[in-house]
Amino acid sequence: MTIDDRQNENDEDLAVEHAAERLADRFPEVPREHIEELVEKHHEEFDGAPVRDFVPVLIEHDVKQELNAEERAD
Repeated sequence: MTIDDRQNENDEDLAVEHAAERLADRFPEVPREHIEELVEKHHEEFDGAPVRDFVPVLIEHDVKQELNAEERAD
């Protein structure tokens, strides 16, 4: 792993954390722990993906859809 790879990984992790914060703001009734679990689950789905640029956006989108579906189910 090169220095650039580590920097990109750190940037991605930070962007994923920011996505989790936005989701927590958008869904204040959902426990933060649940949001973090969903974010982690969806992040793992992208393990091994060769293109990483949009992973945080895709995670946020997928979690938002899942939370909206949970809301409708209640």
